[in-house]
Amino acid sequence: MAEPIRTWDEAVAFALTLPGAELSTSYGKPAVKVNGRAFLYTGHEQGNSFGVAMDLDTIEILKETDPDTFWQSPHYEGWPAVLIRFGSDDPDRVREIIARSRDWTAAKPPPRPRKKR
Repeated sequence: MAEPIRTWDEAVAFALTLPGAELSTSYGKPAVKVNGRAFLYTGHEQGNSFGVAMDLDTIEILKETDPDTFWQSPHYEGWPAVLIRFGSDDPDRVREIIARSRDWTAAKPPPRPRKKR
């Protein structure tokens, strides 16, 4: 069994081992992206959790099967993002979900360039 992810830096270190992952920002905060899209980010609850992009059906399953690890604050409800608490008792599953988030995000087309103001 892998060691639990206890900090943002540990989450980033794992995410950066995934194909095409790069350190960047999202909404002015640190994030890890693939193809220009964030799949791992600090979120609004950065003291105890980090966020990953994920499809809504998987999010519901994660919250039902392990609510101590996977959750959503009101800010994220209804959006394709789930929060992961640091120090989960199932670090292998957490890493699997980070990798799935990367794959799910990488399957999307690259974002359109923003217009310069």
